[in-house]
Amino acid sequence: MLFRLAADATLVLHLAFIAFAVLGALLALRCSWVPWIQLPAAAWGIYVEASGRICPLTHVENYFRQLAGQGGYAESFVERYLLSLIYPAGLTRDLQFLLAAIVVVANLAIYGFIWLRLRRARAST
Repeated sequence: MLFRLAADATLVLHLAFIAFAVLGALLALRCSWVPWIQLPAAAWGIYVEASGRICPLTHVENYFRQLAGQGGYAESFVERYLLSLIYPAGLTRDLQFLLAAIVVVANLAIYGFIWLRLRRARAST
């Protein structure tokens, strides 16, 4: 029971990490220290998508699932849980590069907005 809870907690952490990597820059609108954590998270997400690697959290979840007597899975977290939600059928390497680009563009847009806002605030004082 404890190992299954650990596996499920790892799953939730994994999903939260993905959301933070893609949209966590929005938190920088409120907290100036967020970019110090969010930018490395986004860089890791971009690296995992662009390289085609499997995130280590997938291995951690599988480890706990095996200890709980459940079967692990060979595919990545995204393929296992999110593929049907955010990826269309027929996922290709080109599409993975596109997804990595979406993380880059989303973060550039948010941080660009923050930078412009700070610049305007400094100019008006």
